[in-house]
Amino acid sequence: MNRLACALLALAALLTTGAAHAERKRCLSDCKPRIGIVSAFGAEADILLEQTQGKRDWRINGNRFTTGVLRGNPVVIVLSGVSMVNATMVTQLMLDHFHVERLLMSGIAGGVNPANHVGDVVAPATWAMPMEVYWNGDGSLPAACGNAGDVACLGLKLATDNGQARPDYRFDTPGGKVSSGMFMRDSFVMSAATAPGGEFRFEFQADAQMLALARTLQPALATCGPKNPALCVSTQPALKVGGRGISGTAFLANAGYRTYLYETLQAQLVDMETAAFAQVAYANGVPFIAFRSVSDLAGGNDFKDVGAFFGSGLAETNEAKVTLVFLEAWKRRR
Repeated sequence: MNRLACALLALAALLTTGAAHAERKRCLSDCKPRIGIVSAFGAEADILLEQTQGKRDWRINGNRFTTGVLRGNPVVIVLSGVSMVNATMVTQLMLDHFHVERLLMSGIAGGVNPANHVGDVVAPATWAMPMEVYWNGDGSLPAACGNAGDVACLGLKLATDNGQARPDYRFDTPGGKVSSGMFMRDSFVMSAATAPGGEFRFEFQADAQMLALARTLQPALATCGPKNPALCVSTQPALKVGGRGISGTAFLANAGYRTYLYETLQAQLVDMETAAFAQVAYANGVPFIAFRSVSDLAGGNDFKDVGAFFGSGLAETNEAKVTLVFLEAWKRRR
């Protein structure tokens, strides 16, 4: 009887260990270790897909995931569709169905830092979601739970800088600045490492090793895109690594809000997917990096090179070039 009990306990332990291992690896569809690459829409990933060898398509909940080898690295590539929600769902699907060791986001974005130019490719060190806000009725610091700045009873936490709530956005009016009452919030994250309480975070860090490798790259970036070679930028595009990227559900075409984001957060660029992708990566413990090529100055009609992207495909060409050069270097490193 004791032998039977011991055998059953050993079997239970084995099954538990196996279940935990399966949970870590997931790979409901394919268990080969890969780099997962996510882009928002077709033009951003087409160049990468064209150069992927040994392609195989997988249809998962209607989404097409393509596995193969790109620049010597086993990869799985997917288009998320524009928006934070789409990026979240598709990235989690990828992690559940494939053995993804690292994640890479490749695409275009609107410039926030006016020092960045059309065609530049930026790999921010952190990603935040400043459009996650507590929208107060006026410009006073929210005090829903008693004290100024305390919203914990609502399950929320205001974003802070050196212990102080970040300032709300203020509209420019003929009579001066008018407070919007929109105060940035931290994002709540649940993960195996933080359960059962979870945690609040304002931003998510890209992988230090991947960033370090990106800093060594010297890609030859184009000044004219392939769709209309007559449209060229006046400043040679460059790869820039570091700083903060931001994402939100709004398509940003507001110069005043763009200025606020730059002055308040020193943000480099803005898109509608990467910070959500970054949160999924963080919650699942998967290292990530994101390469975003500047397509225009978000909300800036004065950005004279804006036509170079829309008319020639320059931005997606350069982000694909950086992604390919990075993958080549990553293969050599490994």
